Amino acid sequence: MLPGLASLVNVTTVLLGATLGVLLGNRLPVRTRDLVTDALGLVTLLIAATSAMDVLSPDLSDAVGDSAPMLIVLGALLLGGIAGSLLRLEQRVEQFGGWLQRRLAGDAGSGDRARFIEGFVVSSLVFCTGPLTILGALNDGLGNGGDQILLKAVLDGFAAVAFAASFGWGVAASAVTIVVVQGGLTLLGLALGDVLPDAHLAAITAAGGLLLVGVALRLLRIREIPVADLLPALLVAPVLVEVAAGFH
Repeated sequence: MLPGLASLVNVTTVLLGATLGVLLGNRLPVRTRDLVTDALGLVTLLIAATSAMDVLSPDLSDAVGDSAPMLIVLGALLLGGIAGSLLRLEQRVEQFGGWLQRRLAGDAGSGDRARFIEGFVVSSLVFCTGPLTILGALNDGLGNGGDQILLKAVLDGFAAVAFAASFGWGVAASAVTIVVVQGGLTLLGLALGDVLPDAHLAAITAAGGLLLVGVALRLLRIREIPVADLLPALLVAPVLVEVAAGFH
């Protein structure tokens, strides 16, 4: 399979799932859609927990020592969060979602606009911060096949149905984010020529898991954490692993 083709399949499943979700959502009462969102929040929390457990990865401990992994993830979120806040990433993502809403759906009431933006932001974060996104896209670019992205495509398609039933067409707009993020990682894989070391990948996965916890808290309406501001943590984590490994 040609590099990047699996990501196109992923985009297609999200668009199909979102379309089906919108059609179903219009037939569901509000309380049922809220329940669907709660269920997604709980499942996202489960996925987040399994990803965050990579902080206990033996590969990471061997590279930096037993006590450093927690500090690396903490440092990645703090430094990444500071950088993301200064860059106003959350605000920019929301503005981009609003721009897409105006381009795709035209003028709408403030409630519909907010729902579109929330659907775009939440689904973009869920679809693009998990370990399958990072490892799958890199391996796709490295020529190791797109099996992981194809698996992700199936999962994302079902998730898109549930998300779109609650949030509407904003979920379909997240296909743009998938193209940019997964496409960029696939190109990075083509440039790297080799996969990331396991320790670096474990740190990225653990940090990504905590970001997904933030997404879950948003879905469960517990706290509106600006998760997009924390995205630079995914870049900071492997850098901190490299630094810590030098002192180990």
